[in-house]
Amino acid sequence: ILFSTNVRLTLIALPILPIAMILFMFFGSKLGPLFLEIQKRLDKVNTVLQENLSGIKVVKAFTREKSEEKKFDRAADDLMNQQIYVARFFSILFPFVILIASLGQALVLYFGGRQIIGGTLTLGEWQEFSLYLIFLFLPAAHLGMIITQMSQASASSTRIFEILDVENEVTDRPDAITLPPVEGQIKFDDVTFRYFSSGEAVLKDVSIEVEPGQTIALLGATGSGKSTIINLLPRFYDPSEGSITIDGYELRDVKLESLRSQIGIVLQETTLFAGTIRENIAFGRTDASFEEIESACKAAAAHEEIISFPEGYDTPVGERGTTLSGGQKQRIAIARALLLNPRILILDDSTSSVDLQTEYQIQKALDKLMKGRTSFVIAQRISTVINADQILVLDKGRIAAVGVHEELMENSPIYAEIYYSQLADDITPEPQAIEVI
Repeated sequence: ILFSTNVRLTLIALPILPIAMILFMFFGSKLGPLFLEIQKRLDKVNTVLQENLSGIKVVKAFTREKSEEKKFDRAADDLMNQQIYVARFFSILFPFVILIASLGQALVLYFGGRQIIGGTLTLGEWQEFSLYLIFLFLPAAHLGMIITQMSQASASSTRIFEILDVENEVTDRPDAITLPPVEGQIKFDDVTFRYFSSGEAVLKDVSIEVEPGQTIALLGATGSGKSTIINLLPRFYDPSEGSITIDGYELRDVKLESLRSQIGIVLQETTLFAGTIRENIAFGRTDASFEEIESACKAAAAHEEIISFPEGYDTPVGERGTTLSGGQKQRIAIARALLLNPRILILDDSTSSVDLQTEYQIQKALDKLMKGRTSFVIAQRISTVINADQILVLDKGRIAAVGVHEELMENSPIYAEIYYSQLADDITPEPQAIEVI
């Protein structure tokens, strides 16, 4: 249309458009890294904020408020400075876009005016051409703004895709089968595990054979490999070498859902979700009836305490169960595992963070939970697992000794040392108060 209106003016104004597009692309390439840096600094601000909110008691206990305030201020200032830098960049970009559009209009005004004076162009034709030119340059200006928004969105999406693109190391094989209901026979066959392919092995040539219904206790120092063993069983990780089977089925050959649905887990740090007590107990079985939930709580010695709350089973637990005590949360976790009715049970030092009375109540509930089930128990106190069918003593990723209590007392110096040290702690009399006369 521009060429049909006035060829000469079109040839004057049209070259401005590709120049504008080149400049837009140039500015867009510069904006991407700037917005990405904003996202990184925003991430740092959020990290500092989250750490301080979740660890507020530690911060106060060590009187580190001012230090943490300064850390947050530095992170916030870094973010603000980057945002100001980008704002200054925009303060150059948008006037530049307007300048280019105005340059086109100025050229048309100048050369069109000369044609009007010379009588080769009428005022109406010039007005018509100017209107068409606005229709051409206005979308180009909008395109510049879109490129800016795309640069910002690209920076945000880059951070998102960094997380989404992380490959899950443990997935179902294409030919994985559904694990049928198991009896609970478990075998670790020369299992070695490394958290990183080139890292040091945290488990080395571990072999375990467990019959259905047996209780296996895991003892050892921190870092000896206890937690790694119980993480391999539900396939949170896969062994680097060796194999693990349940009832003869290699874990990597079965579907994850069918495996994990038959394993109950009670961790040392109980995780409860914002919601009611009933919802948290039924977390693994959302279709469970109230009678089943109540029965599980009675077996876990939690029912009486729950019904003492004004709202009973509909009592909100707050974020991470903040309205409940450690013992209450632990018994709810046991009830949650009982409701699942698993054939295999994993207990990760479930009584380490409670008082002796609560430990006794939880231990009674755990005894009911373990009855007739294949159980793996991590315990710091030998007294809680002294009647286990097998006690595995781990040392630096290897099984140093295995047997029942009496056998280990005779054959394992490590086990005997742990036992006598705990015995000494239990019988050491409390210091007597000195009477001042």
